[in-house]
Amino acid sequence: MDIQSIKQRFGIIGHDPFLERSIQVAVQVAPTDLTVLITGESGTGKEVFPKIIHQSGARKHGPYIAVNCGAIPEGTIDSELFGHEKGSFTGAHEARKGYFEVVDGGTIFLDEVAELPLSTQVRLLRVLESGEFFKVGSSKVIKTDVRVVAATNVNIPEAIEKGKFRQDLYYRLNTVPIMIPPLRERKEDILMLFKKFAYDFAEKYRMPPLQLNDDAIVLLENYRWPGNIRQLKNVTEQISIIEKSKNVTATTLKQYLPKDVSSSLPILYSKEREEEKISERDLLYKVLFDMKRDLLELKKTVSDLMDKDETELTTPASPPVLRKTFQKTIKDEDELLYNDFEISQPEDDHIIDPSEVITESLSLQKKEMDMIRIALERHGGKRKNAAQELGISERTLYRKIKEYEIDL
Repeated sequence: MDIQSIKQRFGIIGHDPFLERSIQVAVQVAPTDLTVLITGESGTGKEVFPKIIHQSGARKHGPYIAVNCGAIPEGTIDSELFGHEKGSFTGAHEARKGYFEVVDGGTIFLDEVAELPLSTQVRLLRVLESGEFFKVGSSKVIKTDVRVVAATNVNIPEAIEKGKFRQDLYYRLNTVPIMIPPLRERKEDILMLFKKFAYDFAEKYRMPPLQLNDDAIVLLENYRWPGNIRQLKNVTEQISIIEKSKNVTATTLKQYLPKDVSSSLPILYSKEREEEKISERDLLYKVLFDMKRDLLELKKTVSDLMDKDETELTTPASPPVLRKTFQKTIKDEDELLYNDFEISQPEDDHIIDPSEVITESLSLQKKEMDMIRIALERHGGKRKNAAQELGISERTLYRKIKEYEIDL
């Protein structure tokens, strides 16, 4: 049976390659009696795969039962799975067969297997290894021929490190692993699933099906869907019932999505998220964001350095008198140039004669030229040493030499 036929038969929607790979593994392992461990987040549809394995194998005519291990109290889980004898505990008024005895020759699906108590894990391990078990309150060995398929959304290696799950049982269950991808990694399938649910609820409640505009589709595909397919189905049903308008916009859709996880854009790693599973794509995005931030900081630093006065970048020169005199000359020159553009009225109402400004400016230029010549002569024409003595950068000195046409 090909993958497309399997998807139609079991109502699987989507063309994601990882999902189709999981279906292919389930079909290939079905004819065997190997134990299968299905992993994936809650709501991804793990419960469909044990049915595929059972219906595609030699046990398809035998019994099939699904057991939610997390929903059975710890005090009765052994009795539910392996049965008990009359009077074995308070309330055991008669003998009872357990699931492993009832499903002999068929398949048992242990959902949320990581929730089993450690004592029950020991019993389960014996069944997997030898096909034998004891009823609660009995010393009689019972043989069973059961195909076991287990599933969990727990990270079992971490549970083993914390002492909550037996390592030998994990390796026994994990003979053939099947990983179901989360919905956020199946973006191309999200819209298909939404339309399927929308038409199903339209038929169920006898109303027109929902229609999404372009913005709503973008939001739908970029939402992280922590509840996966189950959450998508619930949201679709809510909108179908509550909203009068069947043309759904992004604004309408946002009202049904939790704000703290409304986007699949990566969330920067923090201590509060240490226990969460972070996908490789999220980590890659984090690295890219960190690189972008570092580049922006570097760009800002370079910009600040370029904006500083060039005189702050030079090494302090040794002869302080010449440097101080030259820097004061430049400062005076800058003030005069500024006054050429904006001349304020002095307090004594004395009007400045433009000829005085020009004369003073020419005098300052001559002082600069003289001091530059003195510094160059003192250092044998070496501009670097002369610039250090003058307290300016070599670039500024070069510009002054060119401006004043000083011969070296």
